Amino acid sequence: MIEVAAAIIEDGAGRILIARRAPGKSQAGLWEFPGGKLEPGESPEDCLRRELLEEMGIEIDPYAYFGVNEHDYGTVKIRLIAYRAKYVSGEIVLMDHDEYRWVSREELGEYTFAEADVGFVGELVVEQNEI
Repeated sequence: MIEVAAAIIEDGAGRILIARRAPGKSQAGLWEFPGGKLEPGESPEDCLRRELLEEMGIEIDPYAYFGVNEHDYGTVKIRLIAYRAKYVSGEIVLMDHDEYRWVSREELGEYTFAEADVGFVGELVVEQNEI
């Protein structure tokens, strides 16, 4: 099983950063919470700091565990570990994605997410309805 970290990054207005996987990548065309594979011995928080800097050119501050989803894609099983994070600095430059958006929780349902991310979308929408 591959361990992957995902960041649920909020901006000052409470919008969440989502990104679409570029053509030629696994899960191409699907939206996700950005992140990446954990290196051996790396914490999910350190992984997210590294991956977001490498893949998007931004600095984030992961501050709270959000949850975990496991999904079997047939050819690969992943364990997706999500953390809430704050956007700190940098201009977004896409490497593994072809588009990004800052969206409200209500808008999350308008996008088709990778299966491993779907559970997190549901939790965020429920969270919004409880506010």
